[in-house]
Amino acid sequence: MNIDQLKTVLREIITKTDLTPCVVGHRGVGKTAAIVQVSAEIDFAYTALRLGQMEVGDLVGIPYRDGEVMHWSRPSWWPAADIKQTLVHCDELNRAQQEDTLQAIFQFVEPPAQGQQRALHTHKLAAQHRVVVAINPPDGSYQVAPLDRALLDRMIVLQVESDAECWGRYASRQEFDPQIRHFIAGNSSFLATGAESFDLQIEPSERAWEMVSTLKQNCRLPAELEMEVYSGVVGREAAVCFLSWCAEQRQRPLSAEQVLNSWEQFADQAASQRDDIQAACMSDLAGHLSDKIQLDAVQQDNLVAYIEVLPRDMRFGFVKSLLRIPAIATILSQDRYDHAVLDAISKISEEVA
Repeated sequence: MNIDQLKTVLREIITKTDLTPCVVGHRGVGKTAAIVQVSAEIDFAYTALRLGQMEVGDLVGIPYRDGEVMHWSRPSWWPAADIKQTLVHCDELNRAQQEDTLQAIFQFVEPPAQGQQRALHTHKLAAQHRVVVAINPPDGSYQVAPLDRALLDRMIVLQVESDAECWGRYASRQEFDPQIRHFIAGNSSFLATGAESFDLQIEPSERAWEMVSTLKQNCRLPAELEMEVYSGVVGREAAVCFLSWCAEQRQRPLSAEQVLNSWEQFADQAASQRDDIQAACMSDLAGHLSDKIQLDAVQQDNLVAYIEVLPRDMRFGFVKSLLRIPAIATILSQDRYDHAVLDAISKISEEVA
């Protein structure tokens, strides 16, 4: 993804989840600038940690004794619980010079378990604060340490690449020298050189699928970026299979059981089904309901909710078929469902007359 797309994804993740984005890109592509800009746009304070320059004491604080109890002083960079929301930028994560520094920050980049707070040693991070990571790719071009799978498994890896059009818009906004802008516009190969390899060996895991679930339930990601974002969590192969499966499911009509028993989960899909798929769904429902089944109160509400999302002509035809089923006709004739079926029933009465 380019920088503009990265900023869109970062805004969604930071404002709507407590997950940890990890921005991966070559030098100079604009990783840090994008994170700083997003922080300002969403009204977060910004704190940067240059992990390549830090030791364990800089992260966990200095130990001191209070009577018989050992404590660790709060580091000066640590956001207090009573200040405005802050974005802590763990920059150069894979440039940490000491192994114990990398091990110390490991806990901090891990999203908190449900009901818990993000922590670093004895320090607890207040719920309003967020963490983002940035690294250069371990492709041999940089003096960086490889990140093990356990650490990658705790972050959403977002791969950002150079994009001439995106840079051109930025250069125009910043009023770069016109000759520079015009030269790059006609010679985009000179914008950035070097390999675009991001082989981080990301693989699916139980934790990774839980993060994908959190993203799907909370974030509105542009459709063209879903593949890139999910690839940074479960790996490209798993992301391709998952999104292909989702697309295939969207082309299948909802079943009667899905409409009646899981309406909230499938409401959006029901409303967006093509007419031919909608007709198949209606047929399955009508056949299912004609089998003398008993609907409980929730299923009755779900059936009427489905009727409401149908286009007017399809709603009329569907209600007409349901009124031929005595038990369902009794349900639809209840006053509380007039808003959904009265128009169709009135039209049917006119036909009969």
